[in-house]
Amino acid sequence: MKFRVERDVLADAVAWAARSLPVRPSVPVLAGLLVEATDQGLLLSTFDYETSARATLPAEVSGEGRALVSGRLLADICRSLPAKPVEMVLDGTRVSLTCGSARFSLQTMPVQDYPALPEMPMATGTVQSDLFAHAVAQAVTAAGRDDMLPVLTGVRIEIDGSSISLLATDRFRLSQRELGWDPRTPDETVAALVPAKVLGETAKSLTAGSEIVIALAATGSGEGIIGFEGAAGGGVRRTTTRLLDGEFPKVRSLFPSEHLTVAKVDKAALIESVKRVSLVAERNTAVQLAFSDGVLTLDAGSGDEAQASESIPADVEGEDLTTGFNPQFLLDGLTAIDESVVELAFTQASKPVVISGSPAEGGSDPGFRYLLMPRRLLS
Repeated sequence: MKFRVERDVLADAVAWAARSLPVRPSVPVLAGLLVEATDQGLLLSTFDYETSARATLPAEVSGEGRALVSGRLLADICRSLPAKPVEMVLDGTRVSLTCGSARFSLQTMPVQDYPALPEMPMATGTVQSDLFAHAVAQAVTAAGRDDMLPVLTGVRIEIDGSSISLLATDRFRLSQRELGWDPRTPDETVAALVPAKVLGETAKSLTAGSEIVIALAATGSGEGIIGFEGAAGGGVRRTTTRLLDGEFPKVRSLFPSEHLTVAKVDKAALIESVKRVSLVAERNTAVQLAFSDGVLTLDAGSGDEAQASESIPADVEGEDLTTGFNPQFLLDGLTAIDESVVELAFTQASKPVVISGSPAEGGSDPGFRYLLMPRRLLS
């Protein structure tokens, strides 16, 4: 194996492939990054039996071959190299890397022990890359982080013809994002539960090209796989991951069809007010929100402890209402909204609020809704 490649192209691709390496691999070879030089260019791969990453990039290949080296070490080395072409050569059980006057020699791992990467399923459709990345970033806001409840650490992707729905919940809040895409089969209906962390990182990393290919093979028995592919660095990057097994809660019915109180508030003003008032809120206590007569009053703290109160303008329609929320969960939802004015819709004080962006006059539905459970207020 012998090839020559531009430093920036190599460093970017190695960093991308190495990002999904396991911190504590079950077997040593899973910490490796597979480097393959072919007549088509360079291929970099990682796989931990759950998630795979594969990047192709242009290179001057003078000798075909492949080698398995420590992925994180190679990433650190490439990041530190001078801005000059990089040459890598496999010599026996070591790989030599030369860049300008910098030289490294790396011990290889047994490449024959490395598992075969899963095949990419047949393409299900394509979606605009920046739109998908932003939609995923909004959806993962409500995904759970408790590994004891693995189903809630995923994002449910529901494909129905030319629309995609992204749903996530950790039992205390729920996010829903709708967006359009270009399906391979116009009337196809399919659903999958994708690990939120992998989905978020993958969507964000594939925005260099104009679109992302989504390839889904859902079996319904926990053995399904989903793949994402996009252009970057003059080549192609591809990630696959196993789908989560389990039944995602039927959460759509939690969004009420009608509301008794609806308030419209300037998003920036509300975010800043929540941040200030929550400074005196003890851990696991709520920030109180009282809607009345064109004013939203926020309160936190009680008894002999520090207290805070602030009022901001609000366009309130319907009955007066006082409720309270976990301030961080409230901020998470507000900051995920793009619009400058947010709408908070209530059925009653003890029921969840639905927070969404308020579209401009004649504007379309923003497509993102965030449902948040109230917290008990201290008397």
